[in-house]
Amino acid sequence: MNDSRDTESSVAPVWAAEPSEDDHSTGKTAFTIGELSREFGVTLRALRFYENKGLLSPQRDGLNRLYSQSDRTRLGLILKGKKLGFTLGEIRQMIAVEEGDADSKTLSLSREKCLEQIAFFERQMREAAEALTELREIHLALSKQAMERNPNA
Repeated sequence: MNDSRDTESSVAPVWAAEPSEDDHSTGKTAFTIGELSREFGVTLRALRFYENKGLLSPQRDGLNRLYSQSDRTRLGLILKGKKLGFTLGEIRQMIAVEEGDADSKTLSLSREKCLEQIAFFERQMREAAEALTELREIHLALSKQAMERNPNA
């Protein structure tokens, strides 16, 4: 018997955004494209793009899109994933894991990808620290030169 599915679905959300204290829309069940655009600071075009990619699935009321609470949560996950440097394909996998629709292979891939991103950002932080050190040294040297040329400044 394979109970990995049961284990996965019982796991608490690990990368879903926690509702903020100033979140007034959690009691709502439907959101317009404009409401989500304003709330998350994304363009209407971005929302339609995520819909086109199958990441969001709003209901239609004539020409209007009505997004569910699930779509709203997914949008938060999409934006967090983008912020963390994941591709849309990787974000799709992570959403599947978050929603309990993934198998153990997908969960393993997501964990591996998280480790890759951690290594990537750690490397970026080291490079940024080195660049800051170098810029501070250059600034100090330039400041000394300026003082030598114009000691009264």
